[in-house]
Amino acid sequence: MKILLAAPRGFCAGVNMAVQSLDLALKHFGAPVYVYHEIVHNQYVVKSFQSKGAVFVDSLEEIPPKSTVLFSAHGVAPTIRKLASERGLHAIDATCPLVTKVHLEAIKFAKEHYTIVLIGHQGHDEVIGTMGEAPEAIVLVESTQEVDRLEYGPDTKLAYLTQTTLSVDDANRIIQRLKSRFPWIVGPPKEDICYATQNRQEAVRVIADEATKVIVLGSQNSSNSQRLRELAQEQGRTAYLVDGPEDLSVEWFEESDVVLVTAGASAPEEVVASTLAWLESNFDSTLELREVRKEEVHFPLPRTLRVLQ
Repeated sequence: MKILLAAPRGFCAGVNMAVQSLDLALKHFGAPVYVYHEIVHNQYVVKSFQSKGAVFVDSLEEIPPKSTVLFSAHGVAPTIRKLASERGLHAIDATCPLVTKVHLEAIKFAKEHYTIVLIGHQGHDEVIGTMGEAPEAIVLVESTQEVDRLEYGPDTKLAYLTQTTLSVDDANRIIQRLKSRFPWIVGPPKEDICYATQNRQEAVRVIADEATKVIVLGSQNSSNSQRLRELAQEQGRTAYLVDGPEDLSVEWFEESDVVLVTAGASAPEEVVASTLAWLESNFDSTLELREVRKEEVHFPLPRTLRVLQ
């Protein structure tokens, strides 16, 4: 078996910042540190932090007053920040700066009386947070078919924004349909899909042609990981999205396979290493690193934590 290890893969700068933030908060404030929603959409990371004393909640009412709460990389709506303040919670905001950028764009467009078409996935934490910035001004679409059902005339100021973790190809199809139906629609000054999402998709697009099978490491609720699996399948490859080697089966592979291994932006490198070890222990394999693009992006820790370093 030949293994092609994609680069870039795994943690992006936003995930790195969020994970480091929670680690530092636990060390400084002690357990429990509460986290509103999952810190990132990865079961390995979540379970690892639960073992250290992090408590993940879906409602701030679950958190005792005066406790420490960390907002995840996906961001939160203003109502959540307000409620945290009212409950006297010590809030640490680990929102990815690229998600914050979309929030600020939503606020700007709403103040200028635009109707905002948000391209994203219903129920995703990032989408919920972005829509919360201007719920009366934002309409969510997930497909070109939903764009076709929109009814706006030229007298309606229209703008579009996108979730940061979408498929670049899918988002572009929807944007083109929006521009076709509403030629006056405006977009953000710089595209919203994050650099890491684009880079990981580019690596799969470039390398998958050489592979017979593709393993994407990431959790089922990870939007960017799902897009990697879909992209590989669109290229005619058998693709598996798994949390780690414990989800793999020897029967899925043959000795003659060329297996592309990549990881979503919230999957840790330890899982990549253990997956490579599993493949190497079960098959007579060789490993080749395929670096498509270098990444040197770094985001600073939240201001409340920088002083603790």
